[in-house]
Amino acid sequence: MSDDLDLEDRYRQVLRLLPGYYRDRWEEDMVAAFLDSRLTGDLDEDVYDVLYGRPSWPEVAAVIGLAIRLYLGGATAPRRYFAWGQAIRYAVLAVTLVQAVRGFELLVLTGWSRHIFGWLPAPPRSLVVVTPGGALSLVGYLVAYAWIVAFVTLALRYYRTAQAIATAAIVPDLVILLQGQFTGRLPAPYIGPWAFFVLLNLTPVVAMSAFHRDAPLAPRWPWLLALPANYLLVVVPLLALDLNGNSAWVPDFSGLYCLLVALACLAAIPWIRSRRSASSGVWSLTLVLLAADAGAYRLFSTADYLHNPHLIDVSLAELLILVVAAALVVPDAARAQGATQAPPPHPQPE
Repeated sequence: MSDDLDLEDRYRQVLRLLPGYYRDRWEEDMVAAFLDSRLTGDLDEDVYDVLYGRPSWPEVAAVIGLAIRLYLGGATAPRRYFAWGQAIRYAVLAVTLVQAVRGFELLVLTGWSRHIFGWLPAPPRSLVVVTPGGALSLVGYLVAYAWIVAFVTLALRYYRTAQAIATAAIVPDLVILLQGQFTGRLPAPYIGPWAFFVLLNLTPVVAMSAFHRDAPLAPRWPWLLALPANYLLVVVPLLALDLNGNSAWVPDFSGLYCLLVALACLAAIPWIRSRRSASSGVWSLTLVLLAADAGAYRLFSTADYLHNPHLIDVSLAELLILVVAAALVVPDAARAQGATQAPPPHPQPE
């Protein structure tokens, strides 16, 4: 902040973090409240503070928290902010679901390998999960299972608990990546593993901040049922292909992510055309966000196949399918931000 500004001007600079519609209505009241809170009753000290004082870090943090809540708005926010907030919340649930399904797959394979499911034959050697033999392997299992817990707690609306669990789950991956890169154990060009960490680990954890007290509650049971449904409808058929010797038809993880999002976009088109409502627009915007996440991961992970032109062609074909499918829902996603509504009541900084 410039040294020629007084305390009021510095508060106004901080408040520029807030959306324009909110500043237009509440800036003067907030500045007055902040200035009143600084008064000590000592004239000389108050004059000095007005001339040279700066907003405290707790005050700045409170404004940043309020800005996040407003930009990722709740039900009473203007339509554009509500649409973005709700779409990000749905996208976070979807990406966390993807991670939970991967953990659930490991859980099922572990139980199968230990013959817990007595009615099933012994698994083929390629699917046998070996009991963790070291600390690093054990941490990998715990991380996979932690994502299941994080998703369930998020669906049950324990938002900060879910964020804390997911944060703990991504720390080992970050440590392994840093250690692998600095010791040379991580194969060059390092792009694929880092893309996975940033796009499927770090991004959803940070975006869980969109679940705040002004946000509408997400439906519990549809999301909870999505975990076993996705396992049965996605993982089991792919597992059957692998067991039948058709593993060449099974895409890698980033390709599968692209194809699933593309199928979701195509499946949503009839519903979008029949509804053309704000709710369909929010879901369309959610699909666009997921498509951006999946497309970015597919693009970056293609670097892992620099020495295999065939796999690069397959990767680019998957990316093209995703882009075409996502383009079909973009108009409805844009329409979700067109309507406006009255500014919301005055939320207080946290």
